[in-house]
Amino acid sequence: MASLNQCQFIGNVGRAPEVRFSPSGDAICNFSIAVNETWRDKATGEKKESTEWVRIVAYRKLGEICGEYLKAGSPVWAQGKLKTRKFQDKETGQDRYVTEIILDQLQMLGGKDDGGESQSSQTQQSRHQRQQAAPSSRPMQTPEDFDDQIPF
Repeated sequence: MASLNQCQFIGNVGRAPEVRFSPSGDAICNFSIAVNETWRDKATGEKKESTEWVRIVAYRKLGEICGEYLKAGSPVWAQGKLKTRKFQDKETGQDRYVTEIILDQLQMLGGKDDGGESQSSQTQQSRHQRQQAAPSSRPMQTPEDFDDQIPF
């Protein structure tokens, strides 16, 4: 039977990511995102909220990008695989476990102030402005329009 280890989260970065480098020079970036859930209490009708903190690790180029562009409060979509690792507590010597998401993909969300404005959103805005300015009934096609039609 096949199995799948994939997790997706949308949340806000808790604090500035920490980047360190392995002896081989690969970047290792650690950060956490806050994932909120809201609901109404059926008995009281009161609005409730719960926050879960998701630990994320990004390696190599993706780790460098996260360290450079993410900041506390940045809204992100993160996808990766769930991994639990074991380590020994330095003070007590007891075995400890930590569960993390090993990041495969990251999309910065939000506006420019959030660190999330991407080139594609800028392209879509400028394309929309050009189409509104075009006098003909047919929208003007630009090289960017053709990029959207390429399936890879």
